[in-house]
Amino acid sequence: MVAPLKVGIAGLGTVGAEVVRLIEHQSRLMAERCGRPVRVAAVTARSKAKKRDLDLRGIAWARNPLELAENPEIDCLVELIGGSGEPALSAIEAALKSGKSVVTANKALIARHGLRLAKAAETHGAALNFEAAVGAAIPIVKTLREGLAATGINRVYGILNGTCNYILTRMEQEGLSFAECLKDAQRLGYAEADPSFDVDGHDTAQKLAILASLAFGTKVAQSAVYVEGISSIAPEDLRAAAELGYRVKLLGVAVRTAKGIEQRVHPTMVPKSSSIAQVMGVTNAATIDGEGIPPITLVGPGAGGAATASAVLADIADVARGIRTQPFGRPVDRLRATEKAPMERHEGGYYIRLMARDLPGTAAAIATRLAEQKISIESIVQRHMNGVDAARTAGKASPVPVILITYATHEDAVHRALQAVQRDKVITGRPQVIRIEKN
Repeated sequence: MVAPLKVGIAGLGTVGAEVVRLIEHQSRLMAERCGRPVRVAAVTARSKAKKRDLDLRGIAWARNPLELAENPEIDCLVELIGGSGEPALSAIEAALKSGKSVVTANKALIARHGLRLAKAAETHGAALNFEAAVGAAIPIVKTLREGLAATGINRVYGILNGTCNYILTRMEQEGLSFAECLKDAQRLGYAEADPSFDVDGHDTAQKLAILASLAFGTKVAQSAVYVEGISSIAPEDLRAAAELGYRVKLLGVAVRTAKGIEQRVHPTMVPKSSSIAQVMGVTNAATIDGEGIPPITLVGPGAGGAATASAVLADIADVARGIRTQPFGRPVDRLRATEKAPMERHEGGYYIRLMARDLPGTAAAIATRLAEQKISIESIVQRHMNGVDAARTAGKASPVPVILITYATHEDAVHRALQAVQRDKVITGRPQVIRIEKN
C-alpha cells in the first residue's frame, strides 16, 4: 500500500478548520485521484484551548509553526497563518530546506518573499504551491502557469477583491454613497474594521503582482504596481457610466506594452457587454488575453473558508501526485526585473466629470485646453440640476456637471489639459477622472 501524504496545518482559523474537515470528508476521493491517501498528521494554532468544531483526536499538536515545519513526521506544510513576515516566513523556509513541500494561501508573503521562497523550493526539490493566494477557488494560478504554458500572454486583468466589488455593486444598484456601502459591508463582515487595505487597492496590488510574474516572467514586485482605490467614486459616476454603456469596477491590470509590462490597480470603466462587467457582489473574476485564442474569463468566489480551502486541497493533491512545478512557471534566475511604469505613459480612453461654471466662454475654454493637448472627445453630456437644486441656486451662476468621454490619449495629456482648465477658473472642485478599459 502506498504511504499516505502526511500534512501539517499551521493555522486553524476559518480556512484551516475547513481544510481539516475537507481532508476527512474527501479522503476516499483524494486517494483515488492522487494515487495515495492524504491525512492530517499535525496542527498548530495560537490557542490550543479555543473551542473548535473539529475532531483533532489522533492528530499531534505542535507548539508553534516552526516546530511543525521541522516535524519529521510530516511531508507537507500547509501555511494558513497569514501575514507578510513571521512566523509564516521562517516556518515555510524551514519546511522547504528540509525538502518538505509547502502549500500556502498567503498572498502577502508570496508578494513580498515569493522569489526567495521559490528559490528555496528549487534548491531543495520541494513544491511551493499558492493557488489559494489569488482568487481563492478560481484556478488562475494553474491556468497561467500550466494551462497556458505554451501561450504568449498579452494582458491579464480582473476583479481581485470582493469587498470593493460588493461596494461598487451596491452603489450602482441602490444609488448609495461609498461611505454608506462601506459601513454596510463592515456590518456584514465583507470589510474589515480598518478597510483601507482593501478599498485603497493594496490587496488587489499584491495579487496582481503575483499574476504578472506568472503571465510575463517578471520578478514579483508589488512596488511596480500603480495603485488607486475606490473611495473617490460617487453615485453620479456610476449613473453616468450606466447611461454611456459602461460599469465601474476596481481592476488589477497587467499588460504587455512596447515600453515594458504595465501593472496598475484603479477604478475602471468596462463595457457592459464584457464578461467582467457582469461580475457582481463579492465574486471575483480574471480575464486572460493570450496570443491566438479568444479572451478567457474565470469567475468564482474569491474568498471564504470553503472556496479558499478547495484551492488549498487542489494544491495538496498536486503534492500527493508528486507534481513539482516551478512556482512562477520559470526558474527564479530567469525571471526578469520589472520597474514601475509611470502612469503618465498610459494610453487609453478616459471618463472626465467636471463641475463647470455656468458662465459665457466656459465650454470654449474647456474645449480649447483639450484641443491644445490633442485630446479628441468621443461624447459629451451636460447634466441639468433637479428642481430642488435649481431652486436653491436661483439667480446664481451655479456649477453644471459636464461629462466627457475621450478617444484614446495619453494620461499626461489629460492631466495637463485639466490643470490648465483649473487655472482658467471655469470649473469648481477637483475633476473626476476614470480610465476606460476596452474589451
